[in-house]
Amino acid sequence: MASLLADGLNLGLTRMAEACSIASLSQLAWTADWHIRDETYALALRRLINQQQREPLAAVFGGGSASSSDGQFFRAGGFGREASSINAHYGDEPGVKFYTHLSDRYAPFHTKVIAATASEAAHVLDGLLYHQSEVAARRHHTDGGGDSDHVFALCSLLGFQFAPRIPDLKSRRLYSFGKAAAYPSLEPLIAGRINTALIRAHWPEILRVAASIHTGTVAASLILRQLASYPRQNGLAAALRELGRLERTLFTLDWLGDVELRRQTSRELNKGETRNSLARAVFIHRLGEIRDRTYENQQHRASGLNLLVTAIILWNTRYLERAVAALCQTEDVSDQLLAHLSPLGWEHVNLTGDYIWSAERPVTESHRDGFRPLRAAPDTARKAA
Repeated sequence: MASLLADGLNLGLTRMAEACSIASLSQLAWTADWHIRDETYALALRRLINQQQREPLAAVFGGGSASSSDGQFFRAGGFGREASSINAHYGDEPGVKFYTHLSDRYAPFHTKVIAATASEAAHVLDGLLYHQSEVAARRHHTDGGGDSDHVFALCSLLGFQFAPRIPDLKSRRLYSFGKAAAYPSLEPLIAGRINTALIRAHWPEILRVAASIHTGTVAASLILRQLASYPRQNGLAAALRELGRLERTLFTLDWLGDVELRRQTSRELNKGETRNSLARAVFIHRLGEIRDRTYENQQHRASGLNLLVTAIILWNTRYLERAVAALCQTEDVSDQLLAHLSPLGWEHVNLTGDYIWSAERPVTESHRDGFRPLRAAPDTARKAA
C-alpha cells in the first residue's frame, strides 16, 4: 500500500518512508522493484474496475455501452524536464500527458503516458482494444484532439461507433458519392467526392490492418502514427482517409439532426473533465510535477494515480448506494434523480498526513458487515441533538 501510494500521490519512495512507520526506504524500494510493474498495475486496476461496474448504483450512472477519453497535462520538473516536450496549448512549460479512457459508469479503465505534443487521435483505439476489464463500450466520445479520418475508419471496421465532439462545425465539409449538385440543400457543405476506386484497390490491405490491430499483433497507436507520417505517398493511408471521410460525413449528418447525440457526447466528456479534477487533487505532491526521466517510471506514476482514483470511485459508489438505500427508507427517490449523482467527490478523503496501517485495530460492531457507519445529515444531526 505504501509503495502504491508513493506512485499515485506522486510522493516518491523516500518521502513515503518518512510519512509511514511500517517500512524503511530499502523495504519500499525492494517491494517496488519486485512487485510493482505494468502487469501488476493492470491486474489490480482490472479487479477494481470490474467490481465498480458490478455495483447496482453504477448501472444508474450509465448503460455501460459508452466511454470517453481525454488527455491531462502534467508539468515536468527536475530530471523530467529533459525527457519532456513543450506544447504551446498548455503554456511554455515542458510536460507530458496522461491519456485516460473512462466508461459511462465513471470507471477509468485504461491510462497511458503520451508526449505533450503527440496526437491524441493515435491513442484512442489502444484503450478500447487493449484494456483487461469487463467494460464493453461500443460508442466512444472524444474532444477535438481525438478526431481524425483514420480513427473514424478504423473504429467503424472494428465495431465501435466513434462520436467525437466536433470542433469548429461551421468549417466542416461533407463528402458524397455523386456530384454536389445532386444534393441542392447540402451543396454548400460538400467539399468533394469519395474515391471509391481507391478504397476498392486497397480493401484487402485495410482488412489486414484492422485484423492486426484487433488481435494485438501491432498496436493501434503505432499503425496510426505510421499512416499519419506519409498520408499522401501511402496508398493505404489515402484509402483509409477516404473511408474515414465517408464515416465522418454520416456522423456529421447525425450530429446536426440528433440533439440527444450532442447532449450525450457533452455529458460523457464532462465526466472525463471531472475525473481529471479528482486526479489533479490526488496527484498533489512535488507540486504536481512529473520528475521522472524514464518512460517506465512515468507510466508507473500514471498507473498508480489511476489506481488510486479508481479506488476512490469504487469507495464512493458503494457508500453512495448505502446512503441512497437509507434515504429511500424515508423518501421516494427516482432513478432520474440518482443519474445526476457522481462518485468523483473527494472532500471526505484525507490526501495528506501520516499513513498508518495497523492489523491490531479492533473491529467494532458497526464494522462487522465490512462497512463504516454512515454519517448523519446535518438536519438529522440537529434534530437528534
